[in-house]
Amino acid sequence: MSLAKEQDLDLVEVADKADPPVCRIMDYGNYEYQAAKRARESRRKSSTTVLKEMKYRPKIGIGDFDTKTKKVERFLSEGHKVKVTIMFRGREVYHPELGRKILDKVAEAVSHLGRVEVYPKGVEGRNMTMVLAPDKKAQAQHAADKKSASRKGSGEPGSDGASSAAPDTGPVQTSTDGNGSANPVPGPAGTASESPNES
Repeated sequence: MSLAKEQDLDLVEVADKADPPVCRIMDYGNYEYQAAKRARESRRKSSTTVLKEMKYRPKIGIGDFDTKTKKVERFLSEGHKVKVTIMFRGREVYHPELGRKILDKVAEAVSHLGRVEVYPKGVEGRNMTMVLAPDKKAQAQHAADKKSASRKGSGEPGSDGASSAAPDTGPVQTSTDGNGSANPVPGPAGTASESPNES
């Protein structure tokens, strides 16, 4: 203890169950501060997964379907799980295939961002549910595909799909044979070829 006082530090027991107990000379105030700082950092880095919910109807219109599905895509890209619920009303509950069709359509539309974690088991009460989870592999693949597509559209050679034009070989030259008919003879551009019958 006197050694710790000489250095104006604290004597802290770090392993009380050891035989003999292990102590350490340190600045205990600074130790507590650093430990709290590390705990704050770890809490900040750990991502909390929230279960979001999006509700659809079996007879949903195209516009509403697109709007809701875009929200589902945003939730998945932010790292949240999404519970997709189909709400049946009245006699709609007797046609679960309509709800299943909507759920399959949603799963297909967001397949580049997430995967189905819990498949719908059927109608429970008046609802049918499915849970989507973010798929990091699919998201990475989608980002890579997007990047390559933008690179192709930026005007790199061969990206527009047009076939390259044939090289210009210059004017076509002709020569006459013994019968007086003209035959085309390719030659280098800008040069005149002599006819074999010319004297």
